[in-house]
Amino acid sequence: MEHLNDPNLDFDHLTAKPVKILRAETATYSDADAESNASRGQSAPSTRSTSSRSTNSSAPIFNDESPYPEVRVAVSSVDDPLMPVNTFRMWFLGLFFTVLLAGLNQVFEYRSPSVFITGIVGQLVSLPAGKLLEWVLPTRSFKMGNFVFSLNPGPFNIKEHVCISAMINVAYNGAIATDVLATQHSFFGQRLPWTYQILLILGTQTFGFSLGGMLRQFVVWPSSMIWPSTLVSSALFNTLHTTYGKRDRGHMTRQRFFFFACAASFVWYWVPGYLFTALSIFNWVCWLAPNNVPLNALFGASSGLGMSIVSLDWTMISFIGSPLATPWWSTMNIIASVIFFFWILTPIIYFKNIFFTSFLPLSSFLVFDNTGAPYNTSATVIDGVFDLVSYEAYSPVFLTSAMCMGYFVAFISFGSIFTHTFLWFGRDIVRRFRSTLKTERDIHSRLMLAYPEVPVSWYAAIGTVSTVLVLISVNLFPTGLPTWAAIIALLIAVALALPLSIIQAVSNQVIGLNVVEELLAGYIVRGQPVANMIFKSICLAGTQQASSFALDLKLGHYMHIPPRIMFTIQVVAAVVTCFVVTGVNSWMLGHVPGICTPDAPDHFVCPSTNVFADAALIWGGIGPERFFGANGLYTQLLWGFPVGLVAPIPFYFLARRFPKSNWRYVNIPVFCGGVAAIPAASAYNYAAWGLTGFIFNYYIRRTHFRWWMRYNYILSAALDAGLAMSSVIMFFVVVFPAGGFTVNWIGNTIWQTTADTMGLPPPCLADRHVRTHPVVNLDESVQLCVYLYFSLYVSLAAKSLSLSFLLHCLYTLICISKRLSKIAIL
Repeated sequence: MEHLNDPNLDFDHLTAKPVKILRAETATYSDADAESNASRGQSAPSTRSTSSRSTNSSAPIFNDESPYPEVRVAVSSVDDPLMPVNTFRMWFLGLFFTVLLAGLNQVFEYRSPSVFITGIVGQLVSLPAGKLLEWVLPTRSFKMGNFVFSLNPGPFNIKEHVCISAMINVAYNGAIATDVLATQHSFFGQRLPWTYQILLILGTQTFGFSLGGMLRQFVVWPSSMIWPSTLVSSALFNTLHTTYGKRDRGHMTRQRFFFFACAASFVWYWVPGYLFTALSIFNWVCWLAPNNVPLNALFGASSGLGMSIVSLDWTMISFIGSPLATPWWSTMNIIASVIFFFWILTPIIYFKNIFFTSFLPLSSFLVFDNTGAPYNTSATVIDGVFDLVSYEAYSPVFLTSAMCMGYFVAFISFGSIFTHTFLWFGRDIVRRFRSTLKTERDIHSRLMLAYPEVPVSWYAAIGTVSTVLVLISVNLFPTGLPTWAAIIALLIAVALALPLSIIQAVSNQVIGLNVVEELLAGYIVRGQPVANMIFKSICLAGTQQASSFALDLKLGHYMHIPPRIMFTIQVVAAVVTCFVVTGVNSWMLGHVPGICTPDAPDHFVCPSTNVFADAALIWGGIGPERFFGANGLYTQLLWGFPVGLVAPIPFYFLARRFPKSNWRYVNIPVFCGGVAAIPAASAYNYAAWGLTGFIFNYYIRRTHFRWWMRYNYILSAALDAGLAMSSVIMFFVVVFPAGGFTVNWIGNTIWQTTADTMGLPPPCLADRHVRTHPVVNLDESVQLCVYLYFSLYVSLAAKSLSLSFLLHCLYTLICISKRLSKIAIL
């Protein structure tokens, strides 16, 4: 948490010159000054704004200005403590959008195709709504005893807007446990009362909130915990609420840039999203030879390796998050991982038929049976209970080569997060157990001293109540989850919350550990699919909600929202969301006939719930022992755990030995955990994401730094906003009505007829036996892997980072392409 070896800190440009901090009350700003300050992340303050004066006139520059240019460009370093926040407008709009987005997203979660209304839609729509209330509400004051308030205390301001958006962020994702309830109802025939439903959802959701609040001194207050995704929101808030006036030396104002980019994104998405969908999955090489399996395996976007790289659809590029908000070092770790694990090792596993993967598609999020067909989990269940005899009569479960590799890197990332956190942040964590906000030197922490902080006991009380709710729900109702197992799940969430939040705070990467949590649940509560689901939901909701609430707390920290107001709105939004999603979920399950079945009306087939149920049956019914036990087919994948424990160690000592070298950019949890979305996401998503990140956060940042400072985060917000609004309108205009309207022409069908889209017909299915033709012999495989491994980290340590790395990767891919192409003539 200190700046030593900080990958986000540019040591070459960090200076410690004395600075003079002027009090904002005496400072005057011209329009040109305001636009110039925008490039440093500042905005013209009001007459009541305050700035924190350094206690030492010779203090380093990062005492009075963030040392991170990303923060300086997005976050204002002045504050107005008298700005009204706890207003009627804020509460009315916050609760309205909380109920609206939570309810709508819960309804459409069960539909396929669906629409998902993201937080940025609420962030944009709430601004004109706030301005409308500013116009229509009376301005007179009301007195109730000693309390005086007004429905309209002045112009709708930025802090009210931030609070409304924070409530929306709590609500729009819904609750993870709703999938548990739908699975119990539709797949296991359990009709449990509404009391159980609300207890489970309230307990799992609010427990993560309490964890997030208790992590403040570790991941919110330190300036090095920058949370890159919050910078996009901060930049957008400041852009929407600040009038910069005239252009400065010909530059377009950031407001105008945002609206132009947002409009362009809105219009353009109709092309790859509806009119010319081939531009979305732009695997043009596969169009030239749609039946060539090796070619589709290399360049395919659906079940291939995604080497096509280019996509013209922001939904595909930002599928794993905005590349414009992710630091380049983090992007480089993930792209290196994709190349090594999925572009090198995965095809070797596939074409050499390791784990019988040549009988299956190369990459798929599905699991398969011994005929190469998708695994039918219902064939192993009788009356909602796993049946061993039916399982043995049917088939074992087989994984694709990409899923095998995904499990392996997930195991590595699980082990590495503890070692990495201990080595890099262990001393800081111990020190910060005794720290307070007053000990922080950061300008934003000093500005927040104007507001009373939330006592830790408030968050501890919520954590205690949520724990009781969870234990009541699993004990008083037939869940199959013992109390001691539920406590273990809560402790796992506690253990993972801090390291996962730290990694997300510095790298913008959410490390998914679903597989590991399901694996642990399978060993802890054996043969209990429902208990497996609930155990996983407790772990998953605890860690995800902790990071999510900590992220919103950091947004409040950046935007200088009073902490106790932030606490109140998050608690209220979380509780309201739980009641809304529980009510909507219960009503739909009871009133939509045939819901979660293939014949459900209006396509309410519950795609996510089906995946949830399959996972419960596989891990809770079949069990991990049949995968990874002594006689399991995939036992060797468990080597990922010890590899993960030791992998961060050499890079840590190299970074300590060479503190300003590129070794400090090597982050094993990000390297492995960043690709956890594969194979649900495709390597094609990562390739397109990485290419965009290279263009903006490496090339443009180095060659056009002022443009990058001024517009990068605004562009990210504009692309997200235009896409979100376009997708919502497109769904209700051309997808939802009357079964939808389609445009049938070659631009929408050419990509659907390739071997990649149809699941890469395995090359060994024709003769139904394992191929013995070595595509890449063992010596060549070892040489290529060793070559890539060393070239990767030599490139990271070299100054010519991008050129050296890309040349090495290009040479390696050419070698593999030549060898894989031999399969076409075998």
